[in-house]
Amino acid sequence: MKKIKFIFKITVLIVFLFSVNGINAQQFVEGLHYADGQPVQVKIRDGKIETINRIKELSAGSENLIIAPGFFDNQINGFAGVSFSFGGSNLDVEGIEKATSELWKNGVTTYLPTLTTNSQEVLMKNFAIFAKALEGDNLLGSIPGFHLEGPYINPEDGYRGAHPKQFVRLPDWDEFMELYKASGENILQITVAPEMEGAQDFIKKCNELGIVVAVGHHNANKEQLDLAVKNGVRTSTHLGNGCANMINRHRNPLWPQLANEDLMISIICDGFHLLPEEIQVFYKVKGTDKTIITSDVTHFAGLEPGEYKGKTGEIIELTEEGMLRYPAQNVLYGSASPIAKGVGHIMKVTGCLLADAVKMASANPAKLYGLNDRGVLESGKRADIILFTMDEGRIVIQKTIVAGKEVYSKE
Repeated sequence: MKKIKFIFKITVLIVFLFSVNGINAQQFVEGLHYADGQPVQVKIRDGKIETINRIKELSAGSENLIIAPGFFDNQINGFAGVSFSFGGSNLDVEGIEKATSELWKNGVTTYLPTLTTNSQEVLMKNFAIFAKALEGDNLLGSIPGFHLEGPYINPEDGYRGAHPKQFVRLPDWDEFMELYKASGENILQITVAPEMEGAQDFIKKCNELGIVVAVGHHNANKEQLDLAVKNGVRTSTHLGNGCANMINRHRNPLWPQLANEDLMISIICDGFHLLPEEIQVFYKVKGTDKTIITSDVTHFAGLEPGEYKGKTGEIIELTEEGMLRYPAQNVLYGSASPIAKGVGHIMKVTGCLLADAVKMASANPAKLYGLNDRGVLESGKRADIILFTMDEGRIVIQKTIVAGKEVYSKE
């Protein structure tokens, strides 16, 4: 009997090793299903989920593992020292691959590299580098497209946040088409301020092109916001941020976005960008189906606390607590916390279930961009899978699988 068990284990190991090396594209992973806590075995073949079967108990070593779809972060400005928006020679294909690999370690299997307000020259150059990176196979399809945040936003202090004022400008379709072509026509989302001159027509054209338009870093009133949604805006970029510190209690950009039932929202749940009561209210109003958890993480993530220089030389501070701030304007400068922290934090402050939090970090963004091949644990979908444990409400990634390939194991 012992000999039979030994042969079986060796056979399973060989099948797994062959699948990793592409000789046999079949493997199995086990864990407690994130939605109901029941043990399941997922069969993977040719990079996709073939079956999900309920089992009586998990194998030794898998008892505490939770299995879920990988996270989909729609706002990554950089990671692990690699900035996506800096000029000069700071960005290259190798850097993009490095950042992607580090994101895999944090459970992110799909993300939108986000290029923020900058000169046309820098944006053109960096989009072209990203387009080149997509030509290879090393990213395993983790980048389905890009997010352009700005430069067509509100230039006023507070609303533009850390976006450099000298590069903020009015919407220009011809200019944008240059960027779109440089990106290989891979811009999936653009964030704009709908109150700016020419913005409404610009929104219409983007919508006709199939680009998801978001409002952000804006001061639009109800009429401007509702018109923008009618013209094609579908979501809000990091609601509650990119907003002036002092606003009118009645007439401000928050209420129209919360009131519009056709608008999804993304929120940063790192514990710094929004107060617990803000997250609670946003979640109660929009609910699980219309809320997306994002990170807005920057290349400062993973660095030691201290002062650093931003993309135009501005001084940025990373505090001991992990807050990333721009002291000159007394505003935040993106985030240094991966999306996994946001998933745990929203559960803590709202009391929502793990299944709800994962949906907001995986299925909802996939649905927003029409990427029906990912975001959920279902047969026929991409095998973008994470296995993790929970440590006092904190998600600890143990293993990440992207398109059927194991790309990270904590062991």
